[in-house]
Amino acid sequence: MKYYEVRFHISPNSEVAADILSALIADEGFEAFEPFDAGLLAWVQQTMYCKEGVERVIGNFPLPDTYITYSVSEAPDENWNQQWEQEGFRPIVISEEGGDKPIIVIHDTAHDDVPEAQYDIRINPCQAFGTGTHETTRMILRQLLAMPMSGRHVVDAGTGTGILAILCRMLGAAHVFAYDIDEWSVRNAEANLLLNGIHDAVEVHLGDSRVLPTPFSAVSADSHPSFSPTLLIANINRNILLADMPRFAACLSDGGELLLSGFYTEDVPVLLAEAAKHDLHPVLQHQDANWSLILLKKENPS
Repeated sequence: MKYYEVRFHISPNSEVAADILSALIADEGFEAFEPFDAGLLAWVQQTMYCKEGVERVIGNFPLPDTYITYSVSEAPDENWNQQWEQEGFRPIVISEEGGDKPIIVIHDTAHDDVPEAQYDIRINPCQAFGTGTHETTRMILRQLLAMPMSGRHVVDAGTGTGILAILCRMLGAAHVFAYDIDEWSVRNAEANLLLNGIHDAVEVHLGDSRVLPTPFSAVSADSHPSFSPTLLIANINRNILLADMPRFAACLSDGGELLLSGFYTEDVPVLLAEAAKHDLHPVLQHQDANWSLILLKKENPS
């Protein structure tokens, strides 16, 4: 996948200004950030880049007497995570609420000092988001543990490493339809499914939400009869969630649930407002640092 590297020069430069800028351009689809001595480096998929959005952020920047200029270049087509992938990551343990008993452990194949847990998930990340280190991933993993899963048909939107699809299957989901716009992620998710001994009942597809037929029917019709998912999970940035909400709602069965994260707490009101237009009503909300999760239920008016 092709990225742009955008170099923001901030004057006067400060950690506060860089943090605020990161948060604002994250809402414009930017995915990775790195401060430097004169400002902020940021990366965005070329298909997601919007010059008007960037200039709107700069024009409305909330710190007075702060001036921002920027330049755009094509990012090298390289594996940004190569060193991390080679060295692996330390096991990530998610314990029972209010206790210290491991419920989920997420680890790579490079470490053998892995604690025992009820759900042991092996992940070898390859330029894909989702190892359990991020607050949004942890919140969704915890929420999935609290939800009935046996026999459910699930969609995992923006699957990344496939970690959420893997846990859903471990929890008893009958079928998971996973997709990602990034070819690296699709390949990585498929490899991680096999790494966890999951050989069936999970489909991984390349594309955006347009790969979801509405009304939904499984692509592998010979193996899985047509169905409407009762749960759709999306850990994606706010703008994509807003754009995809109509298709998510059309895809879900009546009474189905939509589990969303990947956005800041201040984004919750606009997401709930869009959800309400599609008969998706809030069930619960969680927060970790400044990141939020919301669970919605599809309830068509009688």
